[in-house]
Parts: sequence; structure tokens; C-alpha cells
Amino acid sequence: MDLNVLLTVVRKSSFAAAAAELGVSSAYVSKRIRMLEEALRTRLLHRTTRRITLTEDGQLAYQWAIRILSDFDTMYDELSASHEHPHGSLHICSTFGFGRDHVGPALSALHDLYPDLKIRLDLVDRVVDIIGEGFDMEIRIGNDLSENLIARHLAKNHRILCASPEYLKRHGSPKALNELLHHECIILKERNNSFGQWTLYREETPESVNVRGALSSNSGSVVLQWALDGHGIILRSQWEVGQWVKEGRLVHLLPQYQQPADIWAVYQTRLSHSAKVKVCVEFLEKHFQALVSTPALQGR
Repeated sequence: MDLNVLLTVVRKSSFAAAAAELGVSSAYVSKRIRMLEEALRTRLLHRTTRRITLTEDGQLAYQWAIRILSDFDTMYDELSASHEHPHGSLHICSTFGFGRDHVGPALSALHDLYPDLKIRLDLVDRVVDIIGEGFDMEIRIGNDLSENLIARHLAKNHRILCASPEYLKRHGSPKALNELLHHECIILKERNNSFGQWTLYREETPESVNVRGALSSNSGSVVLQWALDGHGIILRSQWEVGQWVKEGRLVHLLPQYQQPADIWAVYQTRLSHSAKVKVCVEFLEKHFQALVSTPALQGR
């Protein structure tokens, strides 16, 4: 199917690499892309000697191709009477805090269901090239997703502003987002996030504020502990601070603002091509939707 050829070319950023994965010649890949462009009456790819990128129409076609092939996979699964038993090695990565506290326990439960799976979980605090580094999947928080990969939305999540009652007693509560300029903000530096700039949304409108503070770390658990100790304001996921807000150890500030940071499974192969990835993604989707729907994680 030409749509699958297009997805493979985009993911590999190369006709030759796509041809190798598909088991065909580069000439065949080029021909199928040309025929698809002729059928759609538009150019889908910018081609240079170094890289291949999507045109504006190509980006739209790419998104439709993902939807169409995903729907086809769903139809195939529903019509098929058999389901391949998942087995083999599954190499997954996630961030330190979320991976330790939630992905790890979820994978433990997954292994109970599918003992033939050999699961490896790596915890990282950097941007990961899952193709180049050989990962089957990344469990990611945040909506900055690469167009070259396939992503499955696992659950809604957002980050909120919090501080301890002790800090607020000494410094007062901010009444507007720009008042954070005059507060001690505890900054988390992880992955490729802009250091010292927080962008939050009020309804659908983004607003950014530059923040400062004496304390910063690349560890979410350290940042949380400093906030509990009364050292400043933090911007953290609801799954991490919800219980502390419920217990009164932290106060939810400026509740009209939040930062979308949904939970995603990111992988390189369509689910119909890998039983082990498919069962893992479907299991994690149910697990995390149940997780973020618990009252303790709502922070209210």
C-alpha cells in the first residue's frame, strides 16, 4: 500500500532506508511515492541530497495515512479470529520520576499477564532517539511529539502550579501569572524544556512567563521535596502532586492555568506488526487512564 510506503519514507528520512525495511528497491519506493503524488495531485516530499522532509500537503497526507492505516489495523484485528501470542524482548524507556513510580509498576503487572515477555526498562532524563538507540517504545509525558514516529494517546494529564502553605504564608500567593516574576520558583531542567520559562494555558490561550529561583534540579523528585520543604513554587504533573494537594501539604495556585502534558506511548512500528508492542500499549492505556482518573490525582 502506497500510504505505508509514505510512512516508512518519512520515518526513515531516506528512500534507501525505507526500501531496505520494506524489502524492495529504492526505485520501487520512488515510483510508489511518485504515483501517490500524481493520484493526490500534489507534491508530498521535499527531496535533497541530505534529507527528505514533508511539504505542507505532505504533512496533511501523512496524518491521514496514519489514521487510515490505524483504522485498517483495527478492522483487521476485529475480523481476525486469531491473536498472535506476545513473546520476545521489549525494550522501553521513560523519564526517571514517572518511569520509577508508574511505568515500572505497570510493567510488573504486564509481566504477570505475559510471562514470555522479556521486559527491559531504561530511565532517562534526555531526548531519546528510539530508532537509533534500539528502543521498542518510549512512555512520554508532554505533547511535543516527533512526526516521524507513531504515537498512541494513553491518558490526559496536565501540570499545575503548587507551593507549600509555609512558603505562601511568608511570601503570599500570586494573583496573576506575571506575579511569578517576584516569587522563588523551583525550576526543573529535563529533556529539551526551555530553562527558566514556563508556558501555561488559560483555556486555549498560551501565556509564558520567565521565572527565577535559587534552586533548580534535573530531578523531579528533588524539586518536589524542595517545594514540600517550603522553598518555592513548582510546576509539576497532577499525577505527582495530586496526593500532596489533597493532604494539604501543597496548595494549587492559579487554578485557571495549566500546562497540557498528556501521557503517550511512542513507537516506530504499527501495532499490527508487533504483538508484544500491541499488548503493551493496550495494557498501558487502560492502566494510565485508570491512574489519572483516581480522585487523589486530581488535586481537588
